[in-house]
Amino acid sequence: MKYKRILLKLSGEALMGSKSFGIDNDRLDQYAKEIKSITDEGVQVAVVIGGGNIFRGVQAEKGGMERTQGDYMGMLATVINGMALQSALEQNGVQTRLQSAIEMKEIAEPFIRRRAMRHLEKGRVVIFGAGTGNPFFTTDSAASLRAIEINADVILKGTRVDGIYTSDPEKDTSATKFEKISFNEVYEKGLNVMDLTAFTLCKENNLPIIVFDMNQPGNLKKVMHGENIGTLVEA
Repeated sequence: MKYKRILLKLSGEALMGSKSFGIDNDRLDQYAKEIKSITDEGVQVAVVIGGGNIFRGVQAEKGGMERTQGDYMGMLATVINGMALQSALEQNGVQTRLQSAIEMKEIAEPFIRRRAMRHLEKGRVVIFGAGTGNPFFTTDSAASLRAIEINADVILKGTRVDGIYTSDPEKDTSATKFEKISFNEVYEKGLNVMDLTAFTLCKENNLPIIVFDMNQPGNLKKVMHGENIGTLVEA
């Protein structure tokens, strides 16, 4: 295995599958099986999921809601997704712990760095919910922050696109894919990999990012074995 400890970032929208809202159980089960395939080989896995399939604070602000309130609602959506993934993983025989940046002790542990690392060392998948616990920060920022805190080797950003392109491949048929790109090149070309706060955190801490298609069965395992899947961003 190329990496020993990873942080997997999943978008909330990805959990919708073919639905227009909410959670697709088939997609959830697929993700759980993908994660199990690498934990079975001894990889330590932490996960951060977005909440866009349920609620997005930024969109709420456009509708007239106070941004802070909208962001907290979005954080709660990520906990719902985290609980769903936890259930799917456990149905596939994977031990998990859900940790929340907002205290809700009946359903999740509080985020405690040392406890999270201990869970990982014991082979449990740790799901980080509620973002950073602060408004105005995205789940991308939460993923970067948690990855650095737990000393992850890499952030794997699972998307529906198979890497980083010169432009949006879903809109531009002439877009070409990067197999490898530096942090500075991403800045210079204005490419949208993560929001700038999250991306800068990774750059300053020399934390590589791999963007890949999580919806293609087997891709997560291929990335872990060092196969040329997706796009690698590093210094």
